[in-house]
Amino acid sequence: MKRILVAEDNDSNYMLMTYVLKKNYEFFRARNGQEAVEMALSEKPDLVLMDIKMPVMDGLEATRNIRKENPDLPIIALTANAFDSDRVAAMEAGCNNFLSKPINADKCNKAIRELIGE
Repeated sequence: MKRILVAEDNDSNYMLMTYVLKKNYEFFRARNGQEAVEMALSEKPDLVLMDIKMPVMDGLEATRNIRKENPDLPIIALTANAFDSDRVAAMEAGCNNFLSKPINADKCNKAIRELIGE
């Protein structure tokens, strides 16, 4: 089963992600950007769902740091900010896709499948 790192500091948003992912994927959580970088490198997930606004290190910086060590790891940005500038910033940081919150389960699963399959 594919493993997904969910980088999300908000408990209610994380609970929603567990609902979206639980049938098809194993998942584990980082509560801030620094943890996300460390876990992405040590736990070797198949994909990262990266919240952009997090404490310690934001998701854009975390993505840039992950990219230095693992340029091929699929990363999907998750953010409440759905402006084009936010999408551009996420893609420039190295994200493969961008989803706005609140997360739509079908769109999220489709985006994951496009990057890592079933």
